[in-house]
Amino acid sequence: MTSFIGDYTCKVDDKGRLLFPSALKKQNKSASQDRYVVKKDIFDKCLVLYTMEEWERQNELIRKNTNPYNREHSRFLREFYRGTAELALDSNGRILIPKRLLEAINASKELALTGQDNRIEIWAKEVYDTHEINEDAFAELAEKILGSSPLSNE
Repeated sequence: MTSFIGDYTCKVDDKGRLLFPSALKKQNKSASQDRYVVKKDIFDKCLVLYTMEEWERQNELIRKNTNPYNREHSRFLREFYRGTAELALDSNGRILIPKRLLEAINASKELALTGQDNRIEIWAKEVYDTHEINEDAFAELAEKILGSSPLSNE
């Protein structure tokens, strides 16, 4: 299973292409290393890039928890998949992000790609830079999320 780490600043050209960071390419352990799926994030104004294997895992999770014949679930599914695109690295190691998705996150010339374990977030660099929280707020959040349950050493 692939686990992505690190923050990378990338320049995007007028066509929406960016040179995919070699460190992220090396971290990709999936069978289809040059193919990805990108979609808008549910919570933040960023994009989420999945390996094909992780995308299939996400789809299985959604299939298990939704019924397309339930009106509310159907609305969720429509919005979840809206704007989703399959991407592939070209022979120069670049990836082409559809303009409509770049516009959705107000991207300009610089993007921040951030490894988030099984996915990569893609942010407009100036937006990403404003989302950092101070050390005390992060410590409180970590304590709230991780501090209440015992950690196992398995």
